[in-house]
Amino acid sequence: MDFENDKPIYIQLMDDIKAGIINESYLPGDRLPSIRDYAKDMMVNPNTGQKAYAELEQEGYIYSKRGIGYFVNEDPKTINKLKYDYLDKEINDLVDKLVNMKYEKEEIINRIKESL
Repeated sequence: MDFENDKPIYIQLMDDIKAGIINESYLPGDRLPSIRDYAKDMMVNPNTGQKAYAELEQEGYIYSKRGIGYFVNEDPKTINKLKYDYLDKEINDLVDKLVNMKYEKEEIINRIKESL
């Protein structure tokens, strides 16, 4: 994974796991790689992987079973919230960028409709 310089690595790891949940690479109830394995695969310090997992657990997207590992939350409401939060952020970022480039809102809407 190529890391961005302007964003903390643990947040980029969180985004990677969230993307895996959204695109269903990780299904509800799936066991995630161990922190050590994930950190090794991503070529980061295990403490950075731990921080990402801890934040994802605090946000409710994953949970831990002591001595077993981390798992994707099985609650459909939580997964849907993650999906819609991601979609909203991406749409807002795109719209903000296009409006700043002086595109009219109607033009943006029409082009998006055509693209779909």
